[in-house]
Amino acid sequence: MNTKYIDLIQQTFDFPNEEFTLDKDALKFHDIDLNALVKTYGTPLKFTYLPQISNNIKRVKNLFNTAFEKLNYQGKYHYCYCTKSSHFKHVLETVLANDVHIETSSAYDIDIVEHLKQEGTISPDHFIICNGFKRSRYIDNIARLINNGHHNCIPIIDNYEELDLLSEKIDHKFKVGIRIASEEEPKFEFYTSRLGIGYKNIVPYYDDQIRNNSKIELNMLHFFINTGIRDNAYYWNELHKCLKVYTDLRKECPTLNALNIGGGFPIKNSLGFDFDYAYMVEEIITQIQLTCDAEGVPVPDIFTEFGSFTVGESSGAIYEVLYQKQQNDREKWNMINSSFITTLPDTWAINKRFIMLPINRWEDDYERVLLGGLTCDSDDYYNSEQHVNAIHLPVFDDQKPLYVGFFNTGAYQETIGGFGGLHHCLIPTPKQIIIDKDAAGNMVTEIFSEEQDSAAVLKILGYSPVEQPVISE
Repeated sequence: MNTKYIDLIQQTFDFPNEEFTLDKDALKFHDIDLNALVKTYGTPLKFTYLPQISNNIKRVKNLFNTAFEKLNYQGKYHYCYCTKSSHFKHVLETVLANDVHIETSSAYDIDIVEHLKQEGTISPDHFIICNGFKRSRYIDNIARLINNGHHNCIPIIDNYEELDLLSEKIDHKFKVGIRIASEEEPKFEFYTSRLGIGYKNIVPYYDDQIRNNSKIELNMLHFFINTGIRDNAYYWNELHKCLKVYTDLRKECPTLNALNIGGGFPIKNSLGFDFDYAYMVEEIITQIQLTCDAEGVPVPDIFTEFGSFTVGESSGAIYEVLYQKQQNDREKWNMINSSFITTLPDTWAINKRFIMLPINRWEDDYERVLLGGLTCDSDDYYNSEQHVNAIHLPVFDDQKPLYVGFFNTGAYQETIGGFGGLHHCLIPTPKQIIIDKDAAGNMVTEIFSEEQDSAAVLKILGYSPVEQPVISE
């Protein structure tokens, strides 16, 4: 009988693949020896493999360049990274080393931009696309960036008040974009996004506020779909409505030359993930070109905003199974040495799926289990709802350590979970490792941050350090 864990995976999925391979009975991720990481750094552990960020950027750039050449598309392509997915310095430096631009969401993003400009990582030629609802500090920071000469900073108008607020603070002529308030999927609790300006109101808004304003130049129409770029009727319908607005607006506004199709590509959430990226890119460009040709307007430069796709597939988390609890005749709970609420909050908040695989013992028999975190909260678990299929892991044995990895976790988890701050039941932030390659192609690792200790938590809570009594011998 084929009862080993490796048999289960090979019968269910196409395995091994470009990401995951085996070394005897131990898992490797992009050729990273995960067992060695565990032996060196312990668990719980989070890691970021920087080369995968560059790989995904290059992949998308190649897809768009190929489609442009095949279709003889006359516009330019600009890849933007959404900083909200991960603000870490090592992430942004890796992203920007690939000749891409960035999209911001808040006032502090501009502080990061200015820091990177001072270091020479960002130049005035980089596009800074400023999205989001803009409060006074965000307005001030955008104005400062533009007043200091960053001519490619483009604030995206989200509501009717923002244009006047920016005009008051910016000293000279500046570029802007307008965000479309797209309609949400039918399953949403509301019909229209809270962000942006309605489809029917954009051309009248341009006529009333921008057309005769010599200080403002409209360059970009911003189209964002909350569910991301997907091959379904909802996405194509919203894209066609967006293109109708673009062509109508372009006939009125000769400076409009860019269409931002934000929303991002999906990332792999299981070994059975299947998405035709090349088809989607070519079909999007085809639809843009056909619509513009039919309406007699020039095709726009294309901007994309990829956050999760850029960084998501670069990271993982590794836990040890501490103990197994048999709660009834059907449910076995494998308790990990951390908390899903703390370290992978999207599994708890929105039932997000990640690729979950054991790190070791692939040659052992398997069993069906549930995974539980350390907190006292009943919602601190990961089960088949998130995992699509039932969770199977090598059979628990208290004499043989079992390590479990969650992969493609690089987007949002640190910011949502509160890196370095307070967490539910005061479960600490795990140790964080950065993995890169040297000039010779060898893996190099460094500790980005140690596991959060009690002193750091107590300081946040307002407690003085505890002096441990001296025990005399």
